[in-house]
Amino acid sequence: MGRKAEFIPYEVKAILNKHKRPDHWFWTRYSVYPYIGCQHGCEFCYCRERKYAPYDDLNDFPYVIKVKENAPELLRRALAKNPRDAIAVGDYQPLERKYRISRQLLEVCLELDFPIFMLERSPLVLRDLDLIQDIARKSYATVAFSVIHTAQSPNAAQLDRMEGLAPRPAERFAAMQALSKAGIRTGICLMPILPGLGDSRENLELVIQRTADAGGRFVLASTLTLSDQQRTYFMDYLQSSLPELLPLYQRLYPTQSYGPSGDHWLKIGRMVRELCIKAGISDRMPRPILPGEKRALNKQAAELLADRTYEMELDGMDAARIWPYRKAAWAVEELEQDIGLVYSQMGLKGLQSIQGVGPSIGKQIEQFIIGRKD
Repeated sequence: MGRKAEFIPYEVKAILNKHKRPDHWFWTRYSVYPYIGCQHGCEFCYCRERKYAPYDDLNDFPYVIKVKENAPELLRRALAKNPRDAIAVGDYQPLERKYRISRQLLEVCLELDFPIFMLERSPLVLRDLDLIQDIARKSYATVAFSVIHTAQSPNAAQLDRMEGLAPRPAERFAAMQALSKAGIRTGICLMPILPGLGDSRENLELVIQRTADAGGRFVLASTLTLSDQQRTYFMDYLQSSLPELLPLYQRLYPTQSYGPSGDHWLKIGRMVRELCIKAGISDRMPRPILPGEKRALNKQAAELLADRTYEMELDGMDAARIWPYRKAAWAVEELEQDIGLVYSQMGLKGLQSIQGVGPSIGKQIEQFIIGRKD
């Protein structure tokens, strides 16, 4: 008989995580997590890192779950004091059926009119489709599923075992299809793409095509990251369960590395982009814009620059060439004036004078603004 999960309700002092700038993957400015630990127990989960999992024994991660019972009221107070922007919310592991804190957090987001982004591994999220639709009607809602393989994938059995109690991929794709039919923007996070297990062209194509077939509009891909105690845990897992892969991971993840060394990710990222184009979907999540957003053009221009940054990274360009685009995206995002007004009053020189933009990128922003008018 397996170990029984233990749930520990407690009260936290703060619940809302605020980021200096919106995330260029999910376009979120805030995040809120109702639980610590996860019953799904995926062996590769980054949430085993020390900053996310304050456990003395990481084997407790899927069995000792801490429940932030006062999270909804704290979120209500926090959002009332902060500008309206996208928030990453929700955690539909099995205990959510009992505690319903994710649903209560959605109710707060609906009440205060905050848009949401959700990343889930469970079809349980469909229980709260009514709230998600209400939020989408008022502002916007995006629901992504974490999927790294299909039932037909070459290493499906091993990957199923590594995902522990997470519902199987077919259930997630079915939930994605239901969301798409309900008018909710959806897609997948193909994360982490595991070397030697999920990085084959066959697997990537199966996952991406299945996403498109289920109504998904995007695939956000990334490789495995390893840090501190999570790194030790995962390497120990490989040693005991998949020892034939341990040398590969030791080579790709030398001591102190966070991501894989060399050009491993570049090759995978390019393949994902190619396969997304073939399937007719995007390898970037389109940035939702709030209805009535006063600085919508700024946000769209920042998205353009962020996407260009990602393209340059996949092309293997030097960091010195990439960095100015990232800085310019931040500068346009943080500009208090409407960038369209700046251009209409001061022309190209006005765009180029924005700190962090400069002559070349200023011309690209100008072309973007002109294209919007045509």
